[in-house]
Amino acid sequence: MLAGIIDRVGDYRIQFRDPDFETLVKSIVSQQLSGRVAAVIFGRLLLATGGKITPENILKLRPARMRALGLSGQKTEYIRDLARHTRGGRIRFEELAELADEEVLARLTAVKGIGVWTVHMFLMFALQRPDVLPTGDLGIRNAIRKAYGLEATPAPSEIEAMAERWHPFCTVASWYLWRSLEPNPNL
Repeated sequence: MLAGIIDRVGDYRIQFRDPDFETLVKSIVSQQLSGRVAAVIFGRLLLATGGKITPENILKLRPARMRALGLSGQKTEYIRDLARHTRGGRIRFEELAELADEEVLARLTAVKGIGVWTVHMFLMFALQRPDVLPTGDLGIRNAIRKAYGLEATPAPSEIEAMAERWHPFCTVASWYLWRSLEPNPNL
């Protein structure tokens, strides 16, 4: 099933991002939004911060201004909490690359609004970890349902079982699964 997707999609060409504050903000903005909508909102936020998303620039924006850019009240609070954690030294992006996946997960999920999905995206696209399987991602779940001809969307535990043979390259498998649904995503 996955082999057919690989043949159809072609070469693996994942696009990595910098493992920094701005990338994690972008992940928060993208939570539960289409790529197109997330890009528009992120672009507005980038403009509002003068072209550089830093903890200091985020905290200079009033929450009402952030909401006016298209961010929900919750996402505004999440981004501001990340900015406070980063400014206070509780999150040090330069240290994350040296940590095991589980430790990155523990540190980042200590920030309000950063859950497992967001950390998985950060591990894959910023820290370039090769063996991340985001079982909670709806795109992954739908791609597996479609590729394997399943009637129902598989549960995370079912995905884990199906993915046994993909280790240690679950990130690569995930990329192909996403591409099977959307040929030209920003991945």
